[in-house]
Amino acid sequence: MRNKSLLGTLVALLLLSGAVVASAQEVTPAEKDRALQYLESTKKNVVEATKGLSEAQWNFKPAPDRWSVAQVMEHIAAAEDFLRDVTKDKVMTSPAGESGRDVKKTDEAVLAMVPDRTHKAQAPEPLVPSNRFGSPDGSLKHFVESRSATEDFLKSTAGLRDHVMDSPLGKLDGYEFVLFIAAHSERHTKQINEVKADPNFPKK
Repeated sequence: MRNKSLLGTLVALLLLSGAVVASAQEVTPAEKDRALQYLESTKKNVVEATKGLSEAQWNFKPAPDRWSVAQVMEHIAAAEDFLRDVTKDKVMTSPAGESGRDVKKTDEAVLAMVPDRTHKAQAPEPLVPSNRFGSPDGSLKHFVESRSATEDFLKSTAGLRDHVMDSPLGKLDGYEFVLFIAAHSERHTKQINEVKADPNFPKK
């Protein structure tokens, strides 16, 4: 009888520890709020950085091999779609991450490294500007709508920690890819501000 009782206790403890592990890997309300606020603040910064620009300002290039504000804005808008689709279609169907994966450390790495402009990166071919949205205003409008879809995805999707996929920063889960999306727009808002700070940037 005592053995049965002991067995029952062990089973209960195992089930409990399994539940704790599972819940530890679920995105907490605080984490969701943090990501949502980051998506909102980075969207606002893109809008502010591009507000009231003239055609000459949109299209000014600091050098032949550097992008204009219009090109950066198109890249931000195109990347929003691209990265969200990768998250939905590929990350969320990828294998589970390793047990005991340090999600906090990886979250912070995304937030620190992606916006860091001291590390240069080459845009993949599908995200090179090609005037796909017809105008800078078209790019901005598309970005705002696409960011809304990203926020909806964050709010409505369960199991964002359940799968991981390779990235330039190592294996990231769905939540970390959402942080990556926001951080990517922060990175390129810095690029826009660099163009605007050029001494030859048109006054109007």
